[in-house]
This record gives sequence, C-alpha cells and structure tokens, in this order.
Amino acid sequence: MTQHELDAWVGRTDRCDDNVDSGHIRKVALALDAPCPSAGEPLPLLWHWALFVNGVPYGEIGEDGHPRRGGFLPPADDRNRMWAGGRLEFLTPLRVGIRASRESSIAAIKEKDGRSGKLLFVTVKHEYFQQDMLCISEEQDIVYREPAPPKLQGTVPAPEAQWSELVHPEPVMLFRYSAVTFNGHRIHYDQDYAMHKEGYPGLVVHGPMIATLQCQAFTRAHPEKQVAAFSYRGLRPLISPKDFRVEGALTGAGSASLWAQQDGMVAHQSELRFHP
Repeated sequence: MTQHELDAWVGRTDRCDDNVDSGHIRKVALALDAPCPSAGEPLPLLWHWALFVNGVPYGEIGEDGHPRRGGFLPPADDRNRMWAGGRLEFLTPLRVGIRASRESSIAAIKEKDGRSGKLLFVTVKHEYFQQDMLCISEEQDIVYREPAPPKLQGTVPAPEAQWSELVHPEPVMLFRYSAVTFNGHRIHYDQDYAMHKEGYPGLVVHGPMIATLQCQAFTRAHPEKQVAAFSYRGLRPLISPKDFRVEGALTGAGSASLWAQQDGMVAHQSELRFHP
C-alpha cells in the first residue's frame, strides 16, 4: 500500500467495555505468580492488558493467530507482527470489579526501510476510563515486518542492578498469559509455527508480560512509590524456557531504569517515572 492509502487508517476508532471481573483478575494473578487484588482494590500496573478484548470468530483469524487485518488495523497480512514498545501515563488506578472502558484510535502509520526489509509502524492510542475519569493514557507501537530471521543478539551489556528477580518462562507460563490476555499469536504456544514459519529458535516470551514483570519487580522493591509513567522498548526476543532476569536501578529523584536481561545482555529496556 502507498503512504497515502495507509494514511486513510489514521483516526480510525474502536471502543471496548470491560467489567474488570474479579474472577478473571484471579486468573491473571495466577499467570503472573502474583498476589490477587480484591474487589475495589487498585489493579496492579499493566494488568489492564489482560482486559478490554474485542475478539473475533475463528473465520476472521489469520495464520499467525491474530485477527485478520484491514478493519481497525491496516492490512499487512504478508508480514510478521511485533509489539515493539509504548508509553503510558498512570493518572489514577483502575479498580477491580468496577466497569471500565477503553477508547482507541490509530494515531500514526509510517513505513520505513529496515536492515531486514520494509517495516510498517502503527501507533495506537488508548485511553482507559472508569466512573467517567481518565485513568490511563497509552500509546502502543506495533511493527509489521517482512518475513526475515528475527534479531536474537547484538544488544548491550546489562548495567549494575539495585534489584533483580529471576523468571522461569516455562511453556505453561506462556500459555497461561496467552489465555488471560486472549492473545492467539502462535509464536507463544505453537513451537512448530514459531520455529518454521517465523524463524524463532523456540517459543517467544510475550513482550507485554516482560514489561509487566519489570513493573512488578519495581513495585516489590519500592512499595511506597506511586508510578506516574512508564515507557518500554523491545530490543530482541526472549525465548522459552531459558531463564531471564527483570532488573532495575533508580536514576534520579523520581525516575528509574528497568530492563530484562539474559546471559548479561539487555533484551527489553524501560524507563519509569514515579512521584517523589
């Protein structure tokens, strides 16, 4: 598609409501091996990614397990999809058991030439409301790349960490997170597809789960701090079942650097701001 044709998708909108059901939240807690909040309590950071799902019938699912494109998202059916990064502002917590809504729009679409071929960047803006209040403002960067071997090396050494947690990304953990987020992308549970269709050496750990575990580790290390903003970027995939670490260090009066590392090399990098 030409850039002019792609621009026609900019401004498209979508809406999804969710009851923030406490039963589902319990399953999210089990998937992340974390304590479960009760009805009325704040939803932990990034758990909203397991909510607000607009699913489609089987007949509208593509080979990769995602909904076929060309509706809300632009058509790119010959490319592999990656959730490359994003930015969030936390204004007030979503709370368990109270109905909420997500309003989404396509903010930008741009095609670029990368080392492995053409890359289609789509920025999606989400706003999450509960009881008529804006709770979270978010931008997600989705990248569609032409089929090519994925980048598995070439990142920077991990810096010295002030806190660190070990993660065992076993296939059951990946399956559970796929289930609670209703994520059908086959690279996370179908090893034959992941290896022979998209070129990975095994199952791929979800980028959103890695970001969630980074925030979870920060919160455990600093339970008194209230997070105001978070940005994240995937540098290379992490492959199950090899262990990795989610780590971080304070970088200022109200900021921290977070990362996920494997064998001493950074794979996912994030920045976090908190209220001093």
